[in-house]
Amino acid sequence: MTAHPIGAAGFLHRFDGLRARLPGARLPWIQALREQAADAFRVQGFPTRRVEAWKYTDLRQVADAGFDEALSAVDSAPALPPAHGGARVVFVDGRSRPDLSTVDGLPYAVESLAAALEAQEGRLGSLARPAEQPMAALNTMLFEDGLVVTVPAGVAGGVLDLVSLGSASERPEAFHPRHLIRLEAGASLTLIETATGPEDARYLHNPVFEIEVGFGATLTHARIQQEAPRAFQLATVYARVEKGGTYDNFTLNAGAKLVRNEIHTLLAGPAATCHMNGAQLLRDGQHADTTTVLDHAAPDCASRQTYKTVLMGKSRGVFQGRIHVHQVAQRTDGYQMNQALLLSPEAEIDSKPQLEIYADDVKCSHGATVGEIDADQLFYLRARGIPEARARAMLVEAFLTEAVEGVQDETARAALGAAVTGWWEAVA
Repeated sequence: MTAHPIGAAGFLHRFDGLRARLPGARLPWIQALREQAADAFRVQGFPTRRVEAWKYTDLRQVADAGFDEALSAVDSAPALPPAHGGARVVFVDGRSRPDLSTVDGLPYAVESLAAALEAQEGRLGSLARPAEQPMAALNTMLFEDGLVVTVPAGVAGGVLDLVSLGSASERPEAFHPRHLIRLEAGASLTLIETATGPEDARYLHNPVFEIEVGFGATLTHARIQQEAPRAFQLATVYARVEKGGTYDNFTLNAGAKLVRNEIHTLLAGPAATCHMNGAQLLRDGQHADTTTVLDHAAPDCASRQTYKTVLMGKSRGVFQGRIHVHQVAQRTDGYQMNQALLLSPEAEIDSKPQLEIYADDVKCSHGATVGEIDADQLFYLRARGIPEARARAMLVEAFLTEAVEGVQDETARAALGAAVTGWWEAVA
């Protein structure tokens, strides 16, 4: 019997049973892509804490959960989160739901990956690295659907909601959507992604994004993770930004039992800009890991990263941020800050900022802070008649303001602010 690494056997067995029914089964290039990913996952399995990049996050509870294929009823009508714009694409258990989506009249193309797969040769898999990232390998092996967005040159795409819903079932389910986003020269789009599920649901949501931001284009990508309390989310984002382009990413982790957000951004052209900000809002028993890899591979590029973590009860937060400045990337301007606010003596935060610089003319800095609510500030508010609960809420909101206000798009900023406020009201 072949011995598989941790957690690999069940998913590899599922792949063997599903390969003839997965989208693109008759396309040789898709078959090759899936087989290569399966080979990589067969070798790697779920990463253990012996792998440096996963030192602080233990996936044994995910690997041991015994997930089934998602079998959501196509005629179910799950509750949807509030819409943020006129256009909305809905996925339930990783599968497109056109009956719940609203995309008519858009000046750009929005398609289901399962329906448009044949036309994605050369695009699908162009940025993802399954051989290096096990969760990308698992996704590539088993994806069934996803979102394909192409905004033509010069088009202002407005706001697009991407809603991912997990459903409740008797056994845990796993789904692996693959999303492809492309903005051509001078285009713009605000993508507000919301992931959620019913209170009693237990599932694994393992999405992969491949994002291309063209010459002078601007993508605002707001990610609101409010998964079910017993759910797992392991998300991987790959973004490539060309000359003069801007990728503005904000990731809010406020749900799920265990979550890992891995964001790889390549500044590939001169004067490209990247903002990767985020907040992790953790209750008792939650574990959230944000890992960023930012490659400055061209001159005159700028990047800003501000990540805030608020921890309650026995929760654990992780931030790992690496900035890699290539030798050609002269006049790089990079900034990274990670700050944590501990609201419980049992809470834990692990922070590992990294700079790897091979250019001479650069301006790069990074820092990390950990602390509690300032007793003097709390006393000041209490002395002015503000109840303690409200005073603590005000201080937490003030702590998070810097990260949220860094989002340039007003609609995305308002959506993130509402999610932060809703989380605090639920736990206060």
